[in-house]
Amino acid sequence: MPLTPEEPQIHESAQGPRVTPAASRTAQTPRPVPGPRPAAVPRPGRPGPSPAAASRAGGASRPAPPAQRAPQATPGPVPAAPTAPSVSAAVPQIQLIPASAEGALDAAEEAVDLLLDTGRAPGDILVLTTGDPHPWAAHELSFGEAAYWALHDAGDDVFYADATQVERAAGRPVVVFAANGGPAEANAAALPTALTRAGALLIVCGDPQQINSVLGTGV
Repeated sequence: MPLTPEEPQIHESAQGPRVTPAASRTAQTPRPVPGPRPAAVPRPGRPGPSPAAASRAGGASRPAPPAQRAPQATPGPVPAAPTAPSVSAAVPQIQLIPASAEGALDAAEEAVDLLLDTGRAPGDILVLTTGDPHPWAAHELSFGEAAYWALHDAGDDVFYADATQVERAAGRPVVVFAANGGPAEANAAALPTALTRAGALLIVCGDPQQINSVLGTGV
């Protein structure tokens, strides 16, 4: 009869008594709660903080002795920056509006309206005509030369004058020159003088070729 191998059985006596995990752990001793730290004890041979140093512990700083304070420099006068001369005051800007002799006066009127709309005062503008006088000038001259030039001297409004009288007219910031006819020689003589009467801007309404030949530059 064949032998049936038996499963090995290990008795508790061979393994020893079983120990449960809970029983094998010992109860941990609670850590003591730390109490207040004692005051720092100075090391032997090293003196502790002096009362003066302890009084400065809060962040207060003792001012430096008068001998150690850096002297404050007294600011001297600041030199003024050199002022560059104004180029526009010496050389006025020239603007050309191409127009025929028949349309030069209308172009000048549009230029005046634009100047007034952009903030120019009426007394800043002088209009010179080379051909037929402006209707305003013709109307004011009907009251006499004295009354007419009195309006010019007052400088309260736009003043219209014949280009041949440019020598009598005073300078204004803006001069509008309307080449609306007249002898070419008279126009050529009046245009350079009109340039000297313009403080900031000279607007010329007329034939570009003729104007450039008179002023000697392209505008």
